[in-house]
Amino acid sequence: MQFVIFKLGEEHFAVETDKILSINDMMAITKVPKAPNYIKGLINLRGSIKSLVDVNLLLNIESNKEQNNIIILKVDDEELGITVDEVEEVLEIEEQKLQKLETHNTEAYIKGIIDLEGRLLTVIDIERLINQ
Repeated sequence: MQFVIFKLGEEHFAVETDKILSINDMMAITKVPKAPNYIKGLINLRGSIKSLVDVNLLLNIESNKEQNNIIILKVDDEELGITVDEVEEVLEIEEQKLQKLETHNTEAYIKGIIDLEGRLLTVIDIERLINQ
């Protein structure tokens, strides 16, 4: 399985590459009045308007760092972006390294944890996170 590894605050996260359409630098964001608080706004990516989700809010992560990247994801039939502090790398990781978690309601969006030589990666189930 291939994963894109990114940082939010001091934590490392991973999303499967088959859910990712592109990785972009930060761009102009148009605020949307009365949108839910986790919607940062809209972006215009090569003539296509996409919603931009503040994944820090959905994951309850405090980060004072400047967010430098936008990951464009395909969730169901919708394309949207999430802002991340930094995209670090793309890695091929064997599926058996993914340790499943006993999920409670609050962790329903976490597929599992990967211990990558002492660096813990939280694998996000992006469909569940966005559709909660």
